[in-house]
Amino acid sequence: MTMLDRRLHAYRPDLAEAGLEGRVEALRFVAGTPARVAVPVIGLRPVPDLAKGIDTELLLGEEVTVYDRADGWCWVKASGDNYVGYLPETALSDVLVAPTHVVTVQRTFLYQEAELRKPYQSILSMGSRVRIVGEAETRGNHYVMLEDGTAIFAKHVRPIGEAQGGDYVDVASRFLETPYLWGGRSGLGIDCSGLVQLSMLMTGQSVPRDTDMQAAGLGEPIDQADLRRGDLVFWKGHVAILEDPETIIHANGHTMTVARENLQDAIKRIGWLYEQPTGYRRPLI
Repeated sequence: MTMLDRRLHAYRPDLAEAGLEGRVEALRFVAGTPARVAVPVIGLRPVPDLAKGIDTELLLGEEVTVYDRADGWCWVKASGDNYVGYLPETALSDVLVAPTHVVTVQRTFLYQEAELRKPYQSILSMGSRVRIVGEAETRGNHYVMLEDGTAIFAKHVRPIGEAQGGDYVDVASRFLETPYLWGGRSGLGIDCSGLVQLSMLMTGQSVPRDTDMQAAGLGEPIDQADLRRGDLVFWKGHVAILEDPETIIHANGHTMTVARENLQDAIKRIGWLYEQPTGYRRPLI
């Protein structure tokens, strides 16, 4: 049988997704059932154990396919990028009413009501998806309302169907000083490939999650002498975004933030431990 990437294909000895029948060995094959993330942000883990590190994160309103539920955990595949892993069952909802809006700022508050002076309920990251059912105004501030009566500042969301586009590098720059988080994919904490993925997602581009996936198939390879804004530079296990031919933006473990850095300085600094860049690519945007 073919060996498939377990990050992108749901299969175990006892169970696998239906589309893999005939390609992998498993006792059962199932189609799975849809669900949505019901918490602001949740880590997706390779095993059902909170003591283990996360591979990536999912945001409020994102859809998954659930293949198994056991001992308070769900084994799922994310619909956005096909990433497979385990989530606490409490992080999901089987209510599948489609969200209407997406958060467009790095992070925003979900208020208990349409009043910024009142306590907030939670913090939502850019990319979170919500269902808006109404509007409200308090002292000239405009809010959009969710079904449970909570509110978000209206300028911090846009309709999901609204035309997307723009400069993904500009989106990435909004995350400057955001804390670095291994596996992070939100405005609360983010890693290098998560920054690339989420920034491109907000400009209508669907790209792979992990650095090796991006290095293997995102856009097209280019020569170092031809670098321009929006290109990507890859090291083994790391990726950075070119703000211009001499400057990168990247989430990194050196500053433990999303930071701006001179490209040549970064190459020298990173080189002693991780060697030279492995390649450069230009996203097809």
